[in-house]
Amino acid sequence: MASPPDETTAEEGIEREPFESALAERYLVYALSTITARSLPDLRDGLKPVHRRILWGMRGLRLSPDSAFKKSSRVVGDVMGKFHPHGNVALYDAMVRLAQPFSLRYPLVEGQGNFGNIDGDGAAAERYTECRLTRTAMQLMAGLDEGTVDFVPTYNNEEEEPVLFPGLFPNLLANGSSGIAVGMATSIPSHNVAEVLDAAELVLFNKDVTHAELMAVFQGPDFATGGLVVDSAEAISHAYETGRGSFRVRGKFHAPEADNEADRAAGIERAKGGGWQLVISEIPYQVPKGKLIEQIAALIGDRKLPILEDVRDESDENIRIVLVPRSRNVDPELLKESVYKLTDLETRFSLNLNVLDHTRTPMVMGLKELLTHWVAHQIEILQRRSQHRLAKIADRLELVEGYIIAFLNLDRVIAIIRTEDEPKPVMMAEFGLTDRQAEAILNMRLRSLRKLEEMQLRQEKDDLLKEQADLEALLASPARQRTRLKKDMAALRKEYAEDTALGARRTTIAEAAPTVEFNPDAMIEKEPVTVILSQKGWVRAAKGHVELGKDGAGDFKYKEGDGPAFAVHCQTTDKLLIAGDDGRFFTLGADKLPGARGFGEPVRNTLDIDAGARIVALIVHEKGKQLLLASTVGKGFVAVTDELLAETRKGRQVVNLKGDAKLLVARTVAPAHDHVAVVGDNRKLVVFALEEMPVMSRGQGVTLQRYRDGGLADATTFTLADGLSWTMGGETGRTRTENEIGMWKVARGAAGRLPPQGFPKDNRF
Repeated sequence: MASPPDETTAEEGIEREPFESALAERYLVYALSTITARSLPDLRDGLKPVHRRILWGMRGLRLSPDSAFKKSSRVVGDVMGKFHPHGNVALYDAMVRLAQPFSLRYPLVEGQGNFGNIDGDGAAAERYTECRLTRTAMQLMAGLDEGTVDFVPTYNNEEEEPVLFPGLFPNLLANGSSGIAVGMATSIPSHNVAEVLDAAELVLFNKDVTHAELMAVFQGPDFATGGLVVDSAEAISHAYETGRGSFRVRGKFHAPEADNEADRAAGIERAKGGGWQLVISEIPYQVPKGKLIEQIAALIGDRKLPILEDVRDESDENIRIVLVPRSRNVDPELLKESVYKLTDLETRFSLNLNVLDHTRTPMVMGLKELLTHWVAHQIEILQRRSQHRLAKIADRLELVEGYIIAFLNLDRVIAIIRTEDEPKPVMMAEFGLTDRQAEAILNMRLRSLRKLEEMQLRQEKDDLLKEQADLEALLASPARQRTRLKKDMAALRKEYAEDTALGARRTTIAEAAPTVEFNPDAMIEKEPVTVILSQKGWVRAAKGHVELGKDGAGDFKYKEGDGPAFAVHCQTTDKLLIAGDDGRFFTLGADKLPGARGFGEPVRNTLDIDAGARIVALIVHEKGKQLLLASTVGKGFVAVTDELLAETRKGRQVVNLKGDAKLLVARTVAPAHDHVAVVGDNRKLVVFALEEMPVMSRGQGVTLQRYRDGGLADATTFTLADGLSWTMGGETGRTRTENEIGMWKVARGAAGRLPPQGFPKDNRF
């Protein structure tokens, strides 16, 4: 078998280099290409190459605002074949976005047909839709024929395309941009053109303008879909100063058909009988309306927002989403805050002013820096336009002066033309004409030899000389250039003024008022229920406070071999604490329990209670309520239920147990109780002051009673002045109270003595 060739015998044309360096070099080329030619916009015209080529291609097809529409497939094919050799799907998607009024604040393409909608539906296929340029796009491309920008060959060297657009329209901030490159990204919201031009004018005439002065005229984002930006002015200002930040964007509640201004502003429509409904008129930018309604409907279906009865989409060309509360007693502000918290009616839009500067270098700029670069670019465009016009004037003046010489010597010129075989050099020699002048005279039409034409030429020469002087003065004076740019910006601003349909601000900038505290329990409709937990851990809830009877079972049925264990009266808004004999506490919402028509459901389906653990208590949580906790080894402490609530199904370990010890007692401490009674398996009773018990959130506790044999049987708290009571048992169910308890009152940790006569034989209080 032949051996592989070494470096000296390698095939000609194959270069050997380390794989790591080859990969790094090629990936770097890819990364730079993605950053500079795909994902980041140029700050000068705010466009990426794909958008620039689409508009350039449409201009070449003469799709001006006053022309007829053309098929989108024609545009996509033309752009793909001449300028942008990539997939037609990506090209069409980019063009569709330029035409969507809910995506672009100032659309650059006017679409005819189905170009998608705010519900999130996509556009029709390119063969079904038509398009043409908008007036805004024409303003962005204004000056392309005036030498304002450089042109480069297209990918196949058959045509040329501009490297950027020279128009005065501030597209980067006006329409925003977003993109993900390699190792960097950009996210720029849209803004109001009038505000952008006002801020640019401040930068134009004062290079030392402060950021605070800019923010006085530049409010912040102005999204195509309106909405509310509810961040503070300080937060917004800081984001634009650094070029990084985010905005909290909310949908807007507004009810134009409400009876009074307060209800209109709050979005409340009232009905007879005191009922009302909320109306959403604007939604956050880039949130599909259909998805938002699905989210709200899911909240209703999953009972995560029980104060909301229904949601209806009554939108036509304007958004109108109606929220119907479950009861007229629901707080409208609470309902609003709940929808904001639980759905995309409130989102965050990030600000990352990462753009390509005039050297095609990506960098994050603050507002002032960005406007400074844009103004400098517009000054350069003005200078290039003026220089281009001066060159055109010089060319025309050369011809006009030649025409005037011809008119002044008309008879001689005619004679030369009639008699000379080569009249051109003769005329150049006799009248001092240039080659272009002589050629132009020879190409004149006879009808131009009128006296009136001479007068027009002299007037044209005077006008050209005046314009030439003005342009030379303009180029020589930076102050005049700034004044001219201000004048041009004022003319553009007039078209996008606050009182125009396109220029009126859509997004409201207003810091949100202090929000209604969002409490998930407030979302639950308060109703009385009776919770039943069986011996085998099946839980259910019956509506109302059901009479339970002496045995605590009531009229409820249980599975064979099962029976009643715990039953409590509470409200659906309550939290239930379930204590296991392993010392772990679990939390269960009373509103999430199954109904009482069946046997219920195993509580272990909801909570991760150990299979070997026995449930020893079911307690209704109340703020500040104390529990007496005691284990079988006679140790315990007092805990506050607020610290026992668990946020997860795994629960919270509260009582630390060693060896075979188990949690035996978890009993509520009444506010008036001042003493603790503990009885052991050895039937010894000890009573001590409650204040000797420590209040802890977790631990093993302190010794309550000392034993030689056995352990703790039961423990309770009571009021010493009222005596110690216990149930006698039997059918009567009467209670006996022992007032003379002094002989059992000792210090905590004593062995104790036999209980009073008549104390239950099972050693349970």
